[in-house]
Amino acid sequence: MIKEKRKNLQKDRDKDKERESYQKKDKELEKDHEGERARVKEKERQEREKEFEKDRERVEKNKEQEKQHEDHNDRDMVTDQEEKINVKHEENGASGEPMDIPTTYVEIPSSDVTILEGHTSEVCACAWSPAGSLLASGSGDSTARIWTIAEGSSRLSQNGSSNVLVLKHVKGRTNEKSKDVTTLHWNGEGTLLATGSYDGQARIWTTNGELRSTLSKHKGPIFSLKWNKKGDYLLTGSCDKTAIVWDVKAEESKQQFEFHSGPTLDVDWRNNSSFAMSSTDNMIYVCKIGETRPIKTFTGHQGEVNCVKWDPTGSLLASCSDDISAKIWSMKQEKYVHDLREHSKEIYTIRWSPTGPGTNNANQQLVLASASFDSTVKLWDVELGKLLYSLNGHRDPVYSVAFSPNGEFLASGSLDKSMHIWSLKEGKIVKTYTGNGGIFEVCWNKEGDKIAACFANNTVCVLDFRM
Repeated sequence: MIKEKRKNLQKDRDKDKERESYQKKDKELEKDHEGERARVKEKERQEREKEFEKDRERVEKNKEQEKQHEDHNDRDMVTDQEEKINVKHEENGASGEPMDIPTTYVEIPSSDVTILEGHTSEVCACAWSPAGSLLASGSGDSTARIWTIAEGSSRLSQNGSSNVLVLKHVKGRTNEKSKDVTTLHWNGEGTLLATGSYDGQARIWTTNGELRSTLSKHKGPIFSLKWNKKGDYLLTGSCDKTAIVWDVKAEESKQQFEFHSGPTLDVDWRNNSSFAMSSTDNMIYVCKIGETRPIKTFTGHQGEVNCVKWDPTGSLLASCSDDISAKIWSMKQEKYVHDLREHSKEIYTIRWSPTGPGTNNANQQLVLASASFDSTVKLWDVELGKLLYSLNGHRDPVYSVAFSPNGEFLASGSLDKSMHIWSLKEGKIVKTYTGNGGIFEVCWNKEGDKIAACFANNTVCVLDFRM
């Protein structure tokens, strides 16, 4: 399967000159036995995740079979890495810094876990409906799914697979290579689900699984999409270097923004009419509907900008990049307000806490979380631009972080197959869950009593969270 996918990727790459740089990077990475360091594009990220899993299994087997012989380079490397990690943890523990791995946390019992099966390829995106018990997931199998999750404990509905709607992105067949569902987002009411696909189309679905609109104009895969708060516009960012604002009622493009010189990696609304977009070209543009030029240009990153997010009030923009930094920007100035440099590898994603002025948790401090290929999550004081905590509990790249609605906890999901839930008061793991594949995304429901995680082994898990 992997060979097949690789062949298709190769064809894609030949067709599309953009990707030559990725190829070079891929070759270097393979040389360094760092297949797990995923590139930006969903597709390649998933390919490598699968290889990573294979390597890992092989290494485990080798370790068991030949404990005496240390002649496998692969294995030496992995053992080295693991030893280093253990040493780091011990040091942290010994020095009493607020970043040790506590031994007191609780593994979430299987009675509190519902495993949703049905996808036939890795699940790369998940999102709870803001209206309640619906969970959407998007997969490499060319489907999205809407699961109905019972209120209260998962114990009541241990077989989660019965209440599911399958949203097919290709008529009849699934697993079509170009139809991977890469991203999804519910509108504010939870009445419509938007999905973005590798085929460059955005689709809008109702909660009963009916296809409402197909929005076609992009000439490359869609990597991110977001509804504005009002729900009248959908914003999509694509590998074709552009972003498009769609008028949802009219089912047509309202405006296409063509400023980047490389694939658009992320988009995020600031308010109902303006948004930020970031790209592999190291640039960030703030755009407004009706304006033909960006209303703000943020330059300063030295690498691909993987993620951009506005704080809850839309006054500060956070960005993170392959240049190993996260930055905070203000519309009031050109230069970044803070340059956050404590990670040692690429930063894959960032999230603001739902706290501070203008939120439901106004008396709590606003913080920013960053997740990196260096296996750590870091929490930042955004006023001072200082590191609050380094959360060291994962052993492999961290792909996703999500704050609980009350701002007291943070969930993180990693390629090491584990999800940790951290108490932000203490900067410690309070609960953990280990599944059977790398984790691509984690998200909380609006009540804050359930967390979903989607895995490379085709499953979605829903965890009951009670402290």
